[in-house]
Amino acid sequence: MRGNDNDQQAMFSYVSLESRVPEDHPLRSIRCMVDHVLSGLTKEFQAMYSRTGRPSIAPERLLRALLLQVLYTIRSERMLMEQLDYNMLFRWFVGLSMDDVVWDHSTFTKNRDRFLESDLAEAFFSGVVSQAEEADLLSDEHFTVDGTLIDAWASMKSFRPKDGGNDSSSGGGHNELVDFHGTKRRNDTHESATDPDARLYRKGKGKESRLSFMGHALMENRNGLVVDTRLTLATGKAEREAALEMVSCLSSRKRITLGADKGYDTKDFIDDLRQLNVTPHVAQNNKRRRSAIDGRTVRHPGYVVSQRIRKRVEEIFGWIKTVGNLRKTRHRGLERVDWMFAFTSAAYNLVRMRTLMTGAGP
Repeated sequence: MRGNDNDQQAMFSYVSLESRVPEDHPLRSIRCMVDHVLSGLTKEFQAMYSRTGRPSIAPERLLRALLLQVLYTIRSERMLMEQLDYNMLFRWFVGLSMDDVVWDHSTFTKNRDRFLESDLAEAFFSGVVSQAEEADLLSDEHFTVDGTLIDAWASMKSFRPKDGGNDSSSGGGHNELVDFHGTKRRNDTHESATDPDARLYRKGKGKESRLSFMGHALMENRNGLVVDTRLTLATGKAEREAALEMVSCLSSRKRITLGADKGYDTKDFIDDLRQLNVTPHVAQNNKRRRSAIDGRTVRHPGYVVSQRIRKRVEEIFGWIKTVGNLRKTRHRGLERVDWMFAFTSAAYNLVRMRTLMTGAGP
């Protein structure tokens, strides 16, 4: 028998949000890991807020909402608040009931900016890595390092001479035409008026120059989890300098290996690694007459394994840029972009850890 298309809805619902979320939903295990990390950040939260005044958004809910924005590639706070208004799954994950009023996007952004000026992303990332270590998911011997460019939130038109001069322009108005032909534009003579921390950089020959930051990730080779991150100015030496800084922070007392691509094949970098008791499993740069990686290293089977596994770091950057929406940052300034890069890396780890712990697919 044909059913009736009745528009009249029930006034009350007696089914809780908890029961509406499937038991095997991926966000359930992620929520458990996130709550465990947030419970260890109570002191950090207390230090950020005054004991008097009007209550703000609970920092735990704010971080869960930011995590949803990363996991579901939500490009703006307006869209995030819209989703929280009608999406029951999002309400459950953040901790809102069906009757709770969703925050205004401007209120949410103002509270979020307080986080961007703190070290909370680093603390959250460290908490996630600690969970992975407790679950015996990390290698303490074999690692890989690499860097990637992140487009700055600034246009090439904002890259202007530091001495106050102007490039040739025409048309006027808000979006004037600028002719860059025949003009040498360099970081030592020009600066972005929109984001002074952005640097003009190109990844290689034949590539276009873009205003960028450079993100760096240190990956352990057992399960491909991120164990450390850095975000620096985009310079020719930034990758090697960040790699040395991250490796020196490792607490392992035994010798470790570090895989990397041929861009790290320089004598100074290899010598610095050996002084840190690190075996450089760096790809040999065949275009040079003499590589810094000699037969002492390449003859071992472990070198071949590291060269195969090191390419998995590109999966991390691919996820961060596509799902995490960091191909082009929506924030300005080195510190804020660094905050989002570390937080997005923590989100990648949570997704990867959920797969490893539950044995489920992505």
